[in-house]
Amino acid sequence: MAAPTQSLVFTVRRCKPELIAPSKPTPHEFKQLSDIDDQEASRFQVPVIQFYRHDPSMQGRDPVKVIREALAQTLVFYYPFAGRLREGPGRKLVVECTSEGVVFIEADADVTLEQFGDALRPPFPCLEELLFDLPGSGGVLHCPLLLIQVTRLKCGGFIFALRLNHTMSDAAGLVQFMTAVGEVARGARAPSVLPVWQRHLLNARDPTRLTCTHREYDEVIDTKGTGTITPLEDMAYRSFFFGRTEVSAIRRFVPHHLSQSTTFEVIMACLWRCRTIALQFDRNEEVRMMSIVSARGKFNPPLPSGYYGNVFACPAAVTTAGKLCENTNLGYALELVRKAKKEVNEEYMRSVADLMVIRGRPFLTVVGSFLVSDVTRAGLGKVDFGWGKPSYAGPAECFVRIIPRTGSFCIPCKDSKGEEGIAIGVCLPAPAMEIFVKELDFFLKNMPESGKKSTFNASKL
Repeated sequence: MAAPTQSLVFTVRRCKPELIAPSKPTPHEFKQLSDIDDQEASRFQVPVIQFYRHDPSMQGRDPVKVIREALAQTLVFYYPFAGRLREGPGRKLVVECTSEGVVFIEADADVTLEQFGDALRPPFPCLEELLFDLPGSGGVLHCPLLLIQVTRLKCGGFIFALRLNHTMSDAAGLVQFMTAVGEVARGARAPSVLPVWQRHLLNARDPTRLTCTHREYDEVIDTKGTGTITPLEDMAYRSFFFGRTEVSAIRRFVPHHLSQSTTFEVIMACLWRCRTIALQFDRNEEVRMMSIVSARGKFNPPLPSGYYGNVFACPAAVTTAGKLCENTNLGYALELVRKAKKEVNEEYMRSVADLMVIRGRPFLTVVGSFLVSDVTRAGLGKVDFGWGKPSYAGPAECFVRIIPRTGSFCIPCKDSKGEEGIAIGVCLPAPAMEIFVKELDFFLKNMPESGKKSTFNASKL
């Protein structure tokens, strides 16, 4: 269930980092981000990694050279990525299109793709060598908006690693850009989908007005520090795999009228309950389950197909720890998760944008929260630079860096037997992790009518 310990060690030789600018002159101008883009929770760098196998048909072609040249050509169309972020009045973020370029690192590793094993998923060994944190490049303002490292492997395959300033794009926007690089790398003169800026489409209204409830931005004081102020070195990090067997086991606890719930919803309801029990919240303490919900396709008229900004919300399912955990049936938790996700529509997004301006771009509620970003359908696994589709494509880490104790990614992957499934990272204080594993095992190994009890003890809440 948990990812195996990564003991592989290898050496990476990196060339001097360089700045890749657009291959042709581009406008020097200032372009505002939207009020959905520049919220506080998106002001971080998100790492992505892709593993590509050797392709005999590409013999003699160097992936570093191919991608470097394609990147420069693609930046002519996506030239804001070659600029730098500035902050204006009201903490409004603006891209100064300077054509300075994105960071590019050429590297070689003395390891083969096979040595990484069959179950490619985070945590990856020597990640800091495969995605080098160039000093001075990791900030939000006045720093490169993209850092890319292409590492050749001994087997002829290669690793494409990228770090994105999240305020510029969500997963769909990043995939659009990477797909464009892949198309140019394979010989296209221009991307099949031309990029569209138009970030004003998701700006706050004038006058601003809150028309929806946004519990994900509640101001909550952390009086007990449950999992939020524990030193990171005292936290336990584990990645859990959910294949067909695990999902079927959890679905046995789902009421019949909720049987059409998605796999993601079912797993989230289960993990939310397990995590809440593990952290031993007081019975009346509020807990939140937040999932990243894409609002693309929910606008009328629709957003332009080439729009590559952020178009997501983080609706919160909110209840008390006692109500969430008082029975093993997942119906209560599942209904809350589904209801929160369904709230996201065009009006909800408009209201979020207005809230950002009204309240000065508040951070998401961290206290008592569990946030998961589902990237299983993002499309990273389809990006082809000429060597075919990647063996793994997704976040380089299981955890959302800006909120490592409460934020996790839901990542598509395979286990050691080749079965497709998803992996989800969980970060908890070490004692709580032991309880969490026992709770999860209860759902995976018991029948609802078995009469066996979980470790949940109502008297502790």
